[in-house]
Amino acid sequence: MTNADAISLREITKDTLGPILRVKVRPDQDQFVANNAVSIAQAHFHDDAWFRGIYKGDDPVGFVMLSVIPEKAEYFLWRFLIGAEHQGKGYGRAAIELLIDHVRTLPDAKAFFLSHAKGEGGPGPFYEKLGFVYTGEEEEGELLMKLEL
Repeated sequence: MTNADAISLREITKDTLGPILRVKVRPDQDQFVANNAVSIAQAHFHDDAWFRGIYKGDDPVGFVMLSVIPEKAEYFLWRFLIGAEHQGKGYGRAAIELLIDHVRTLPDAKAFFLSHAKGEGGPGPFYEKLGFVYTGEEEEGELLMKLEL
């Protein structure tokens, strides 16, 4: 079984909320992503938010949130994190590959966007390995990347 086979994206429920809230990045990565409590709270006030827990088997290892606006064919990776103790094991790559597959099933999906904060140790190289390229644009002070689908 590969890491990709072991990774799944699951709805967050009242029973799984606590464990998902405990998944955190390393302290030096806090500047790059909001914690899961903030993300889930924001999701409940945005109709375009689609969010899931990232699991390896039955263990929560991360969190992902998309902005999905099908009527405009706009699909954007809003939040993504893999817990500190789970990084470097291929789970992030597997989760993004699942997301890309999901976005491809959405209406008129031709591109998948994301942005990330500037700074040393940022996630840019990780996303580049997955096929995302910099657009040369910034959105809310973050560097914009795009994956053609």
